[in-house]
Amino acid sequence: MGQKGDLLTVREDVRVLDATIRDGGLVNDFYFSDEFVKALYEMNVKAGVDYMELGYKASKDQFDVNKFGKWKFCNDDDIRAIVGENDTKLKLSIMADVGRCDYKEDIHSRDESPLDMIRVATYINTMPEALSMIEDAYNKGYETTCNIMAISNAQEADVKKALEMLGKSPVDAIYIVDSYGSLYPEQIRRISDLYLEETEKYGKKIGIHAHNNQQCAFANTIESLAQGVSFLDATVCGMGRGAGNCALEALVGFLKNPEYRLDPILRFMEKYMVETRKKSVWGYDIPYLLTGLTDQHPRTAIAAVKEGDTKYLDFYNMILERD
Repeated sequence: MGQKGDLLTVREDVRVLDATIRDGGLVNDFYFSDEFVKALYEMNVKAGVDYMELGYKASKDQFDVNKFGKWKFCNDDDIRAIVGENDTKLKLSIMADVGRCDYKEDIHSRDESPLDMIRVATYINTMPEALSMIEDAYNKGYETTCNIMAISNAQEADVKKALEMLGKSPVDAIYIVDSYGSLYPEQIRRISDLYLEETEKYGKKIGIHAHNNQQCAFANTIESLAQGVSFLDATVCGMGRGAGNCALEALVGFLKNPEYRLDPILRFMEKYMVETRKKSVWGYDIPYLLTGLTDQHPRTAIAAVKEGDTKYLDFYNMILERD
């Protein structure tokens, strides 16, 4: 497929999603203050961001509520305490992981909830359960996405089969997820083409969620955009697990749509993110680079960074043995 648009083109189909609370919550166990979340919500409204992801809808049977902040669970009442009736253009979403969510009970009907979208996260091998969750959310009145994680580890034939299954489902958008931050723009271009070609006949939108292990999150996001991907995830200051994500401020600065505004984001960063970065650690570091280069889950790199381990060669040799 050819390039869609150019650096001066406004793409009306583009939607920006702020995942700061959800992916950023993996840095601080979701202990964000109500003031922080309220200010971020107001920032997104003023900046013209299309969606705000408030966190996970995690199972309270599997996760101890005393070990995580409220945004791990996203109770409807906690959301309403922040957004009220949300009489704005900003739509609200949460993520539900396959196998980690009591979705039938915990996700209420759309007319009873402040949420607009349910994002189902799955691996290729749990696609049947993901489809059940998507069907459940659709029947309850929600917009839906399916975020296929760790796509760099999946076989192309399996990806095509998953896309066919999703194409026949009621899902609205299907996400490319570079979970390990191991992909480069050239690879993202081919993967974007694959997703778009396989789902074109079903009329599905394609999204991207990029990680920054090799400092390619922003580049990969705009490369996918050029190919026709339209749902774009980002976080303020790139806040997210390990190396973090595509930076929202960079993405909004790049997009030429006058509906998006950078100044509310910069104001929020000045007031909240400077202190947040002093308390939590994320962003590019050598261990993340090395797990990205070897296409591995960043859990070992996260541990090394937390421990202040700078024996990079030893770390590299260790993960090579695990590869």
